[in-house]
Amino acid sequence: MSEVRYDELARSDALSAGVYHLPAGAHDGQSPHDEDEVYVVTAGAAMLVVDGVRTPATVGAVLFVPARMPHQFVDITADLEVAVVFAPPESGQDTAPRAWPLDPSA
Repeated sequence: MSEVRYDELARSDALSAGVYHLPAGAHDGQSPHDEDEVYVVTAGAAMLVVDGVRTPATVGAVLFVPARMPHQFVDITADLEVAVVFAPPESGQDTAPRAWPLDPSA
């Protein structure tokens, strides 16, 4: 993995979901979202800082970030991959409904 990227895979009126990729040593430049967010760590290791509180982001961790709360991944020591669910759907993305499974390259 060589770049930070987010691939949205599903969207409905109630939520959106995707995969967030951050290579080891990357800077997570995200800013607070208007939606609640759940992360499930599927690969890698880092710390998630939510409003100044650090929590390990390791494989299998399920992490919640309330809407509008400052947060970012830091100390990314191994390529990080997290499944992400936003509720309601994340704004600023393509608003067309998407169904699972979906080819992320589409």
